[in-house]
Amino acid sequence: MSGNATTWTYDVGDGVLKNRALSTKLLMEAAKKFHFVQFTQKVEGFGKKQGQTVTLSSIQDLAVPTNNGLLNESTRIPVDKLVLGTNSITLVEWGRAVEFTNLMEDLIFFDMQKTAQKALVKQMKNCMDNAAAAAFKTAKVIYIPTSLTGGTWDTDGTPSTTALSNLNTTHLGVVRDYMANNLHVPPYDGQNWIGCLSTKAMRGIRDDRLRNIEAFMLYLRKGDSVFAGEQGRIEGIRLVEVMQSGALTDGVGSGSVLGEALFFGDESVARAEALYPELRVEGNFKGDFARRKAVAWYGIVAYGPYWTTANDGEAKIVRVASA
Repeated sequence: MSGNATTWTYDVGDGVLKNRALSTKLLMEAAKKFHFVQFTQKVEGFGKKQGQTVTLSSIQDLAVPTNNGLLNESTRIPVDKLVLGTNSITLVEWGRAVEFTNLMEDLIFFDMQKTAQKALVKQMKNCMDNAAAAAFKTAKVIYIPTSLTGGTWDTDGTPSTTALSNLNTTHLGVVRDYMANNLHVPPYDGQNWIGCLSTKAMRGIRDDRLRNIEAFMLYLRKGDSVFAGEQGRIEGIRLVEVMQSGALTDGVGSGSVLGEALFFGDESVARAEALYPELRVEGNFKGDFARRKAVAWYGIVAYGPYWTTANDGEAKIVRVASA
């Protein structure tokens, strides 16, 4: 220090921690828990050495006959045909790594290997959640709020109208009724549908004074689990807040008025695994006599919707978005 001028030396200037009086705990941003992966359904019986592509098969609900199946004594039992729908998803590799030197590990107070693992686990969770969200967002049925009480429907997977309002509880009722009466989407847990909302969309629900969000203890029974990010329930929809822009955009439409959201029921998105992402350590990275080390996460997995149409009985997802 000279006169009134002070010169600072930064502890982290070139990637090496120099301060020897750091806290005993290296604080890192808490890893976000899965929001979308928790709602994907694993393809049973599929794994390693079973090919790269898996075919998802689903059977459409049988139509209810006009006479509700009433038979006459002399009438043969009518025969319905099962309608089989298929979609295929292809397994792909995922992974990232971080590198550090033996010198860093020897001189730095922290355990670099554990620190790298913690950072990679967080990155892995975010990447997998974004990939799962992308599968949900392939939905053909899209709802676009254009006023405080209504909106426009698109059924080709591309929003063609600009949103003029944020999501509110009235819109939730519209979406809920469309899933129940038009698409006949089965509830996710047998009683409730799921809504994954960006923070802005969730703010629209919280600020709507027409109806309060129902608390967990009013609809969960003993032994039921609370989903990661779950905020409560409205209109038979369990609301999950997603605080990650890579999964849901927090501001679309006119003046970024709308936050993206996804609503769905059972059998929405499948998850095929040959190797679900795991951590791997390379103690002699680049073959430099163990002077360089690396930690990576790596997996072989794919996400995809069971149905890719907007048809009644097939579409299981409604996306709230904007042109």
